[in-house]
Amino acid sequence: MKLSHLMIAAAALAIPAAASAHRMWMLPSATVVSGTESWVTVDAAVSNDLFFFDHQPLRLEQMKVWQPDGSAGQLQNGSTGRYRSTFDVQLNKPGTWKIGTAMSGVMGSFKVNGEEKRVGGRGGPPRPGMPAPLTVADIPADATDVKLTESSTRNEIFVTAGEPTTTVFAPTNTGLEMAPITHPDELVSGEAAKFRFLIDGKAAANLKVTVIPGGKRYRDAEGAMELTTGADGVLSVTWPSAGMYWLNATATDAKTMTPRATQRRMSYVTTLEVLTP
Repeated sequence: MKLSHLMIAAAALAIPAAASAHRMWMLPSATVVSGTESWVTVDAAVSNDLFFFDHQPLRLEQMKVWQPDGSAGQLQNGSTGRYRSTFDVQLNKPGTWKIGTAMSGVMGSFKVNGEEKRVGGRGGPPRPGMPAPLTVADIPADATDVKLTESSTRNEIFVTAGEPTTTVFAPTNTGLEMAPITHPDELVSGEAAKFRFLIDGKAAANLKVTVIPGGKRYRDAEGAMELTTGADGVLSVTWPSAGMYWLNATATDAKTMTPRATQRRMSYVTTLEVLTP
């Protein structure tokens, strides 16, 4: 059975990033190109080994493209196979583009007359003969043992045509976001990069962030770096070597907006390319 964005997001929030787990990711064919006649191809998947297709594709229904001025761009030639989705983006304007998804939902359970029922599910249309998953609106007033959790996940990458720009980094001030200080398309091995993390537009202090280099399939150790933001929400990362890196930040709080929900779980995911000096 194919997993939806929501189910994948919930799994990513529930499992420690450094453990052997299914992780969602996107991998661009390039992060920096010259001129405005280039294209990038993006692979999107969920897998055990980062950047290796072995589990499920990411669905493309919620994938979006932002042009350097912040306006909507176009995803082209999208295709979803057994293990990955792939699509193209034509970088026909100079500057930094953002590609990704922002997913949210509510999952949990409640009881009616002692019988437990689930809220949320795998998303998309129900399987033949199966009812649609229950929503918060389906919870009766007399339900007991109501346990609801809001979940939100941002999964985004950045690609630059020509000179880098910063418009696409403007925060929405909703949920967990990254506001780079060092441009994500100007990362160099051996040098420190800084990224500011925000929750609802405010500095995310003491946020746990995991950074993992790709290529785990070809080495014994995962090589994860477990890092923490400062009081100002800023994370400093010194890259040990060149290559593609997966970055994941997670946070939990009680600032929910859904009636009867008691917990909010947030995750931010990006893929970064680090070059040699």
